[in-house]
Parts: sequence; C-alpha cells; structure tokens
Amino acid sequence: MSRWPDSAVVLQVLPSLVTGGVERGTVEIAQAIAEAGATALVASAGGPMARQIERADGIHITLPLAAKSPFRIWRNAAALEALIRNRAVSLIHARSRAPAWSAWLACQRTGVPLVTTYHGTYGEGLPFKRRYNSVMARGRMVIAASQFIADLVTMRHGVDPSRIRVIPRGVDPAVFDPAAVSGSRIAKLAAEWRLPDGVRTVVLPGRLTAWKGHAVLLDAIAHLRRSDVMGVLVGSHQGRLRYARDLERQAMRLGISERLRLVGQCDDMPAALALSDVVVHASTQAEAFGRVVIEAQAMGRPVIASDLGGPVETVRHGETGWRVPPNDPEALALAIGVALDLDPAERLALGQRARASVPTVRAMQDATLDVYKAVLSEAG
Repeated sequence: MSRWPDSAVVLQVLPSLVTGGVERGTVEIAQAIAEAGATALVASAGGPMARQIERADGIHITLPLAAKSPFRIWRNAAALEALIRNRAVSLIHARSRAPAWSAWLACQRTGVPLVTTYHGTYGEGLPFKRRYNSVMARGRMVIAASQFIADLVTMRHGVDPSRIRVIPRGVDPAVFDPAAVSGSRIAKLAAEWRLPDGVRTVVLPGRLTAWKGHAVLLDAIAHLRRSDVMGVLVGSHQGRLRYARDLERQAMRLGISERLRLVGQCDDMPAALALSDVVVHASTQAEAFGRVVIEAQAMGRPVIASDLGGPVETVRHGETGWRVPPNDPEALALAIGVALDLDPAERLALGQRARASVPTVRAMQDATLDVYKAVLSEAG
C-alpha cells in the first residue's frame, strides 16, 4: 500500500451540497480522510449537507462552484488557486464538470495533482459537449463507479486503463440492515402511503423523470392482472409536475389507478425498502451505477433491474436478483410475477445472497484513499 503523507490536505470540489449520491459520497470520503489523520476540505456553493461535512470532521468552504459560465469557472479557478496556496492543499478531487474545470486550471498553475470521479454517462448531444465532459477524464487518476463507466471513459476520451480505478459506490450495512428496521417504522410508512392490508408492494425508488422507467413499470403492473399488487413510486418530482400527472393519467387509462401510489420523497429509505415485496430498477438509459439497487440488495429484497449500465455488474441474474431488457413491460411483468411467487425459503436465500454481495461504504472509502496515496506518492 502506498504511504499516506504526513499533513496531507485533500480538497473535494462539487457544485453544491443539497442532496444526492455524489453529495453523500463526498461526505463519506471526507469522513474517511479525517479518520486517516489528514485534513478534509470540501468546497461547494453550500446546502443542507454542508453540516454533515462538519460533523464528519471536515471543513466546508463556500465558493460559487455551481455556476457554469466560462467567466465564473475562470474566477473560481483563481479562488481555488488561492485556497491551494493558503491551505497547503496536497490533492484535489473533482466530482462535477464545472468545478472540475476550475480545479484543473488551479492544478495546472500550482502543480497540485488532480483526481476526478466520472460519475455519469454525460450526454454529448450538443456541440463541444464531449470537450466539456473531457475534464472528468483529465485527472492523474480517474475513478469510475463501474466497469461500464471505465470502458466508456476509455472509448470516449482515450484514457489509458492504467489511469482508471473502478470503485463501486457502497452502502452502510449497519443502516441498510433488515434487522435494524423496526416494525413501527414500517407501519408508519404503510399508513403514510395508504397501503391496504394484504397488498404486495412493487416499489420503484428514483426521482420522477422519464428515463427512470416509471411508465414501463405501470405497463408491467397492468400486464400482471393481479389485484393484490400495488405499484409505489418513491421519489421527488423535482418540479416535474406534468410528468407526475402524465403517470396518473396513464394509470387511469390502464385501469390501475387504485393500485398506484406516488408517495414523493422518503426520508427513511431502509424502511421503504423493508416495506417492499419487490424493488424495481426500470431505467431506459444506462446508469453509471444504480445505488438503489445495492441498497435494496443490502435489505435482502428481491430486485429486478434493467439489463444495462452499472446494475449489470451488481445483479447476478437468478442468484441475487433478475435483469430484464430495458423498456420491456412484458418481461418486467414476468420477472415481478416470479419474484412475488417465491416461497419463504427461496426469498430468504435470495436475500441473503444479495446482502452478502453488495459493496460497502468502508470498501469504497478504503479504495479511494488508496488512489489518493498512490497519486501523492507519484507526485512527491
């Protein structure tokens, strides 16, 4: 293992700390840096999760890093350069494109090494978008959440595979633990969601956006023709009220309005998953990883995932869950039926295999610190 230098100072940069997987990962890595005896700095435009950085023994520095204009990126580069010099920053870890451009410029000026995490597939539909995205492949080491993303980085940007490290996102097995979720927490959610006694819940967690495949799930529920199945969509509409209304109209057209719940954001996802008879990932576009899949597996739930992107690497078909072709309601309906018809022993065995297979937060933290150590050793 590479040496962790004395008095190392690691700065993570991202747009803001409001909510999301990137933000949670930033907090988790800040905690690991502090526990390792180094200084954990995080620069962002702030948000509710900034307090979690402080609770993790990190230091949050407010900068307007959510801005994407070239002028602001240039100004932020100067601010980061000053921060590097004033705080004796050893390494910057960039987690989003606009802040990454500022960080890259600051690193060019100071000689401080840059690590990047290529978090998504990043669309290329607009002119010059590939160049804009390319900053996420300019780190001395590029972290990818899955082999799918690692291959994409190599294909799009010509990055040598030796500069890429695949580090899956992780779950905290103490938080996502079926034994740790009380019956009262589950009953509270069941009441909030207005679930009748005796229904089987098919839950799709994810913000309300079309590519998450909510419409595919509704079609699949209609195909099932089972009156005991309730579809539950868990996630914020984030202002997409028209899309939410479209889903309600689709349910009415399919005759399943009484078997659909749009419950919005949930602050107790372990309980939400414990309440699920089946958890569905129905995305119609490839995702970099799919954290909800491993969270559901950690809770021992039967999981059905679209057979593309990151979930291909986390769901072993027929062993820890099922994979189905994306945008195929009939295949999804068939898999849901199989999952619902598992006998208790089969369901328990599948859940145990799934829980044993999930990557943990600790493994993700350790692997990321190893990347930092390797880069700092090479740089120094």
